[in-house]
Amino acid sequence: MKTLFAALALALAATTAPAQQPQTDLPRARLNAGMHLLDVQVAATPEQRATGLMWRREMGTNEGMLFVFEQPSQQCFWMKNTLLPLTAAFLGDDGEIVNLADMQPQTTDAHCSRKPVRYVLEMHQGWFGRKGLKPGMKLGGLPAPR
Repeated sequence: MKTLFAALALALAATTAPAQQPQTDLPRARLNAGMHLLDVQVAATPEQRATGLMWRREMGTNEGMLFVFEQPSQQCFWMKNTLLPLTAAFLGDDGEIVNLADMQPQTTDAHCSRKPVRYVLEMHQGWFGRKGLKPGMKLGGLPAPR
């Protein structure tokens, strides 16, 4: 019986270990917010969006992750397995910031867009505030949805 539990534990560890690696090989895009340039990874598939920035321990100052959805809808994000404090910018089709949400690491609180959006941009917490970016302002360079 002890051997069975040990084997099950090893099998479980083997199946969950790869999922605990951060995504670092996603396509990148260059966005602009006025004079500010951003280098973002683009999460465009359901699998890429589900993993997002989980398990990431560091990220450059002007780096982030852009989540691209097939069509506008209300989007809600949480921070399970996410180690960095982030701010999510919910963006309309035209790049307008609909709303911003500060999110704490490793929490399951829902942070939602106030209206349907096609894009969500996650950056270091406070990045938007330090750059003077607020709802109603626009970001440029957004990739076209697939």
